[in-house]
Amino acid sequence: MAVIIKGMNVVNDPWQRLELNADGSLPPVPPAGDIIVPLAMWQRLREELLARPGRLGVWLNSNEEPAAIAEDLRLFGVVAVNFPKVTDGRGYSIACLLRERYGWKGELRAFGDVWRDQLFFLASCGFNAFALREGENPEEALSAFGDFSDAYQASVERPLPLFRRRHLASPDGMEWS
Repeated sequence: MAVIIKGMNVVNDPWQRLELNADGSLPPVPPAGDIIVPLAMWQRLREELLARPGRLGVWLNSNEEPAAIAEDLRLFGVVAVNFPKVTDGRGYSIACLLRERYGWKGELRAFGDVWRDQLFFLASCGFNAFALREGENPEEALSAFGDFSDAYQASVERPLPLFRRRHLASPDGMEWS
């Protein structure tokens, strides 16, 4: 069984992620079990997928819009975002949209070309589960969440930028110490 990082812990992954076939056709649907399906499969086989036993999740490629699943979010146990290469940052925006615009509160998983060095920033955007690329040690990668003590920018995790947080924490309303 594969392992992922979830909730800052390394855990066994109970989900099976289905992939489209090389020619773009749909893979067979397992008769039972927890599955994460690509958006195209969800859109074509929605009723069949909902009727089968087991939990259901969906995954988006970095070029797919979260609006495509916004009305169905309540049906999913996990939403995953594929990072096809480490330099493709569109998945960060997808995570922010799912959390801030569409109110997704459940498991939001990053997978694909996901490196240890990205974890702090992925978590800032709302990801709470991570399937690392092959060759990355999940136990060692846990230290990435402590690489930085704070962040200047506002994020899903910290809605106010650092200067505003400091101002609010200051007894006299001044941010200078």
